[in-house]
Amino acid sequence: MPLTALEVEPALSSWIEVAGASARLINHSENQTFQIDTPANGSFTLRVHRIGYQTRPSVESELSWLMALRRDTALPIPEPVAGRDGALLQHFSTAQGDRFAVLFRHLPGGEPTPDSNLGDLFVTIGRYAATLHNHATQWQRPAEFQRQVWQASTILDADGLWGDWRAAPGVTAANRAVLDRLDATLWRRLAEYGTAPDRFGLIHADMRLGNLLVDGDTTHLIDFDDCGFCWFAYDFAAAISFHETNPAIPALKASWLEGYQAVRPLAEEDIAAIDSMVMLRRMALLAWVGSHGDTKLAQQHVTGFADGTAQLAERYLRGPIWP
Repeated sequence: MPLTALEVEPALSSWIEVAGASARLINHSENQTFQIDTPANGSFTLRVHRIGYQTRPSVESELSWLMALRRDTALPIPEPVAGRDGALLQHFSTAQGDRFAVLFRHLPGGEPTPDSNLGDLFVTIGRYAATLHNHATQWQRPAEFQRQVWQASTILDADGLWGDWRAAPGVTAANRAVLDRLDATLWRRLAEYGTAPDRFGLIHADMRLGNLLVDGDTTHLIDFDDCGFCWFAYDFAAAISFHETNPAIPALKASWLEGYQAVRPLAEEDIAAIDSMVMLRRMALLAWVGSHGDTKLAQQHVTGFADGTAQLAERYLRGPIWP
């Protein structure tokens, strides 16, 4: 069950900057996000973690990468705020059990929409992705670093991290056959592509429109909660989440590649693998829509999502998704 603003407000005493302030829910997806406005210290964003998704070590690992990126790059990304005890990760008790929480300084901007002129934006996030991947290949991770792995088994298996795509709404006898073929083909093609360190490593894994805040000429990249180990090309697939059937995608792919390759060149086989990443992500989202039916985002996209996935699968199985 989601928490109310009144239920999280006692937890604000963990941070000097927001003690006694009020909270307002602004998003409920994987986690809950609250805006915290203070009269003297400005605004903040509080992320309250969903029970059972991330562990303490995994959240602490996310935050260690975030702080390293803030130190080593110029990427416009969130700044976590340490609590009274000096720790970035806090926890508090509720009637539902203990919850993890992280406070961030407020970032200005608004979420871009699929109807916006996204060409320049995709050049920018392509550049961001390449910068993240370069950092990930060079950064010496702490010995205790733990993050999830996004791969065939953790996405396509019945016990996948986001649930079982086979149980998602709209998966029927009519589309199940092509989705099963897609599943088997992804296993094979991903194994052939392999996980060499030049193509597989630590990524953001959720660089979709909902995790961008555009403020004038600045685009902030937020929400590293799904960051983990995956193929680098998956970050493009995540960028077009829920909009894979939009006719603008081929042009956005070209823009993303332009930005990415200005920072980090890709081999032909890396570019060819993007289609597989798009379909892997789409299957992850199909499972997510089924397991997160209580969220507005899932409710917004559930109608026709399984059939749309099957239609994309038919194109993928015949050849390139976008000729």
